[in-house]
Amino acid sequence: MNLLEIVEHRPWPLPSGPWFMVQNWYDLLFSHWPVPGEILRPMIPAGLTLDTFQGQSWVSITPFHMDFRPRGLPAWPATWRFPELNCRTYVHRDGKPGVFFFSLDAASRTAVWGARAFYRLPYYFSRMRVEKRGDFISYSSLRGDARWRGIYGPVAPERRAAPGTLEHWLTERYCLYAAKGGGIYRAEIHHVPWSLHDAHAEIEENTIARSAGISLPAVPPLLQFSFRLNVLVWPLRRVA
Repeated sequence: MNLLEIVEHRPWPLPSGPWFMVQNWYDLLFSHWPVPGEILRPMIPAGLTLDTFQGQSWVSITPFHMDFRPRGLPAWPATWRFPELNCRTYVHRDGKPGVFFFSLDAASRTAVWGARAFYRLPYYFSRMRVEKRGDFISYSSLRGDARWRGIYGPVAPERRAAPGTLEHWLTERYCLYAAKGGGIYRAEIHHVPWSLHDAHAEIEENTIARSAGISLPAVPPLLQFSFRLNVLVWPLRRVA
């Protein structure tokens, strides 16, 4: 499958220039909570606008594991295969909705260094463990007071989110934003539409958002699961 030929679903054309790396994301849980915009807006850098769905802003926590390969290089061993967990919200600029990360935890010091250096993202090294139990995943991440422990997996057949729905708005994002030194940066990404499953999660501990200064509401999160997604990532570009 040539990802670059599957573009009908994209909200804007593919970026110009060559992609920088290919990533594979595995056994990913989307867990989404509604959070009031007045809490999140002060945390969004000037130059980005908090995105909302029907007036509601959201925060998502996504545990998964991944591998990646820079363009032109062969696949490397375990150094470039590791668990990752991120805490994010949704923003837009110049008509391009994307994601903005409050934190990203990874079990690879090399990946943390590279993401901070080349993508200006708030990555942190964490002690992480992933164990697959059939279709369910036992997952833990520990970084000081920022912790996540739980078991999650799919509970329904796969489907694609329909355009115009909240699930589609939350998942079908084709760029990420970063801010550093007064600048706003964008990295374009490309993938086929998400294949999602309704999910069940027993979350035993979750202080990831709290460590970023965000209080999640005491309501059950909206959950989706995906087994795998292949992603192309372009270099970071300054946009403001």
